[in-house]
Amino acid sequence: MFHWFYLINVCRKRIRCLVLEKAASMRTEGSGIDIFANGWRALDQLRVGTELRTKSIAVTEIHEQWLEENRMRVFPCSNVEVRCVRRKDLIEILANNLPANTLRFNCQITAISTDPATSFPVLHTSDGMVIKAKWFSLLQIVIGCDGLNSIVAKSLGLVMPKSFPTWVLRGFTPYPDGHSFGTFFYRIRNKHLFLGRVPVDDRLVHWFIAPMNPFKDLNDLKDPKLIRDFAVELLQKFPSEVIEMVKASDLSSISLRYISYRPPWQLMLNDLWRGTMVLAGDAMHVMGPFLGQGGCASIEDGVVLARCISQKLPADSECTVISDKELHERIEAALSDYVKERKLRVIGLSTNSYLIGSITGTSSWVKKLLCIIILVLFFKDSPLCHSDYDCGKL
Repeated sequence: MFHWFYLINVCRKRIRCLVLEKAASMRTEGSGIDIFANGWRALDQLRVGTELRTKSIAVTEIHEQWLEENRMRVFPCSNVEVRCVRRKDLIEILANNLPANTLRFNCQITAISTDPATSFPVLHTSDGMVIKAKWFSLLQIVIGCDGLNSIVAKSLGLVMPKSFPTWVLRGFTPYPDGHSFGTFFYRIRNKHLFLGRVPVDDRLVHWFIAPMNPFKDLNDLKDPKLIRDFAVELLQKFPSEVIEMVKASDLSSISLRYISYRPPWQLMLNDLWRGTMVLAGDAMHVMGPFLGQGGCASIEDGVVLARCISQKLPADSECTVISDKELHERIEAALSDYVKERKLRVIGLSTNSYLIGSITGTSSWVKKLLCIIILVLFFKDSPLCHSDYDCGKL
């Protein structure tokens, strides 16, 4: 989904492009996506923020409750825009804002090679087709926003992302007559489990559950009803309204996945671009959901990448008057600027997320203590501080 952000951004700069989508059609499955103020700033640059806001309500406070300690902490959101949107709404709005003939479905990239004559990338698809970028865009750039199992990341030498031994379970619960949860993002935990609940609108809430410690293997648990029953069983010591919320959830929205991440040292030590190929979104910096910043960071990537490309490169109509060598050099300069601008930002987010995930993903108290110390030393600000970031104008 997030590769559409890059397409819209680049198209706003009047640069012709095409997205190769492996799915046969638009994928609207999935649950909610939390978007903080930094993500909304980037969406406003895309000119889709206003329309998307009509699909959700603003969160006014974040409530954190510890059951064993009977303790509550409240973070006001009066100066920070926080909303949860349905993945379906986001995809439909993005699709409606795309230029015609910019999406090619059922086109899965399996390998990438280099044209020996021009040094530009050549894409190989699962059906045996060979694609040269110049066939679709005179700028000949390959943007690898192909997610967790990125072929572009693999071609750049990055190893596959890792997974924590913990999972996250997500779903929607509809309330046809309206819910009574107000506009609060509610996070409740005991020593074993963490649950979050955030309203999407007056009649729909998004919720998620994650263990606080390593858990047994759940890879065989696929059936949504069994997953929901499993969640209800886990929540026996939680408030009754939480249990009833999960019981009433929409089965089609339920998902259970292990938490994947790219270690921050990979971002520090590896090349995130080479020649005319570059990474963005989860392909570059997939991270756990602990900060709620994975989607926001991907939207930021799109704004920065489009800006860097437009500053260094000519529009399609002007590409024919410069040589391939000069074009290649300009592309490299643009991608280098993009990675330099994004690298520190995504390393900070990934490190913070990795430390939190390591605390919940290990049974070693020594490792837990070490991660807590690093968090206190380097990430002691409010959990909302990451939303202060502004990726700038398109």
